[in-house]
Amino acid sequence: MPKEEVRLDKWLWAMRIFKTRTISTDACRKGRVSVGTEDAPPAKPSRTIKVGDTIYVRKPPVTYTFRVKGLTENRLGARLVPEYLENLTPQSQYDLLDIIAVSGFVDRRKGLGRPTKREGRDLRDFREQAFEGDWFLGFDDDDDDDA
Repeated sequence: MPKEEVRLDKWLWAMRIFKTRTISTDACRKGRVSVGTEDAPPAKPSRTIKVGDTIYVRKPPVTYTFRVKGLTENRLGARLVPEYLENLTPQSQYDLLDIIAVSGFVDRRKGLGRPTKREGRDLRDFREQAFEGDWFLGFDDDDDDDA
């Protein structure tokens, strides 16, 4: 007999929205998941959902929207997921994700990780150009203190 209600955290994990059930539970506890409307209060991991519920999942900077079409507590193969949920996420949210992905390469702030291979080559070329030839910037390296 098919289930009429399923725990929210189990369903999110089973639908492959989150990689592990622990991550799914943590997202609910942090207030990133709501059921009903987008501005509804955060849903607890143990909240039960039914067919027809609308679920909002905030994975900054995007808020995904799903409608429950079927219930299961078992993790499904990726091909079976569309039978159990309908993705209602507006295109504007996906456009926002694309903008963030592109700007991440352009606006890398100082101190964020190692330089990329290309940035490393640029730094090496800069050092070689700056210090080639007269390395001491016009200073003699013999001591003039004797005079």
